Amino acid sequence: MSGFLSYRAYTNALILSSLLVTIDGQQIGTYQTETHPSLSWSTCSTGGVCTAQAGSVVLDANWRWVHGIGETTNCYTGNTWGTVCSTDVDCATKCAVDGADYSGTYGITSSGNSLQLDFVTGSNVGSRTYLMADNTHYQIFNLLNQEFTFTVDDSNLPCGLNGALYFVNMDADGGKSKYPNAVAGAQYGVGYCDSQCPRDLKFIQGEGNIEGWVAQSNSKNSGTGNRGSCCPELDIWEGNSISQALTPHPCESVASTVCTGNNCGGTYSTNRYAGTCDPDGCDFNPYRVGNTNFYGPGMTVDSSKPVTVVTQFITDDGTNTGTLSEIRRYYVQNGVVQAQPTSKIAGITGNVIDTSFCAAELSTFGETTSFTDKGGMAAVSASLQAGMVLVMSLWDDYDVDMLWLDSTYPVNSTSPGSARGTCPTTGSDPATVESQHANAKVIFSDIRFGPINSTFTSGTVTPPGSTTTSSPASTSTAPSTGTAQHWAQCGGQGYSGPTACVSPYTCTVLNPWYSQCL
Repeated sequence: MSGFLSYRAYTNALILSSLLVTIDGQQIGTYQTETHPSLSWSTCSTGGVCTAQAGSVVLDANWRWVHGIGETTNCYTGNTWGTVCSTDVDCATKCAVDGADYSGTYGITSSGNSLQLDFVTGSNVGSRTYLMADNTHYQIFNLLNQEFTFTVDDSNLPCGLNGALYFVNMDADGGKSKYPNAVAGAQYGVGYCDSQCPRDLKFIQGEGNIEGWVAQSNSKNSGTGNRGSCCPELDIWEGNSISQALTPHPCESVASTVCTGNNCGGTYSTNRYAGTCDPDGCDFNPYRVGNTNFYGPGMTVDSSKPVTVVTQFITDDGTNTGTLSEIRRYYVQNGVVQAQPTSKIAGITGNVIDTSFCAAELSTFGETTSFTDKGGMAAVSASLQAGMVLVMSLWDDYDVDMLWLDSTYPVNSTSPGSARGTCPTTGSDPATVESQHANAKVIFSDIRFGPINSTFTSGTVTPPGSTTTSSPASTSTAPSTGTAQHWAQCGGQGYSGPTACVSPYTCTVLNPWYSQCL
């Protein structure tokens, strides 16, 4: 999540029965067996050789039932802490986070390489999940000089909803090896942090967050504690069927850190920018930079159908140890590769996120210098170098109704950058969205990761332990010695296909790695 809000978490108080494990520290409940839904994904190498990885996902601890040791008394109900514990450390030793009924309670289902997140399931709203490397560790991605590809189906996400896929610098084990009280760890979705320095987390670094807790009347099942959890965030995809954005958020520190009270910044602080992280980020929303017909139902990138999204992290020297210089974006749909459109807003040029684009956007849109103050692209580069955890979530916005993503924000503003999508400024409030669009959902599938230009694949991958070769995606059916068709690739580093285009199209260089018949 990014933009102009802090991520709101939702929880269910479940009444189940069984035994509890008693351990000194943040407890693990066993009333509900914890079984992570499987989710395969692929690593690719140069030339399009991809290998399937047997992964899984885990539900964030904030959604889970939290109850007393040896009893079903809730430690947390609605948006308030109960009487089971009274201090942060006390809650770590007296409360347990329990397992999850993923499909029945939370509407989380998986099949092969596909993950579906339903919006409303019973009394539960939304979810936040993490990709696992094994049963007790999150998968860590090192993105420098690499590309990350996935397919998303946002066709059932209306205004006011956000199907988000993003990265944060969480600890791989959920902080279990660092913090004595973080017993539950990654296996139970513990350790979340992001650039909003969220204060709505029930547990931070293994301890409860009860001290200074204030229930938020405008936010379902949520409140704010005295502490927040901060770390860099890279929003690969925040989107619905109307708008989508790509947004990096730097922080002064790469590691997950704890903030206190108003010093956290964000929504519930007197100064939004008081924290160590940039809450706004440098975003590339095609609509916001003037491309109003690029993404949406029936548009160039048709959101009524699944779309494959490719994001490349280019370094200054072309190596995995170099410094991030650009973030590039491509879309693949119906065999056609579309580059991120170039800005049409006066004063902002280009179609990549780099230092000059961010400076121009912040200046033209009259925004704060938070992005550069917190380190800019250099700090983003450091966060990528450190390794990041993949998050996939679905949520609605109790702060500003997701207007920052898909509508006009600030409301009634006519300033450059305020138009972010075609959604009206009313009618996307959570109460309306939850009642009228309870059946909304997002589907993320076919996650691929590898060197630049290795994940544009049109074939399939084989089960873990074996490989299959797939050719880069292209609309061209001509042999490598012939001519490329309209929209087909016709050049780029490592490309070995046809370099001439059928008449009247011209091979146009989009970047050193990709040329296209346009």
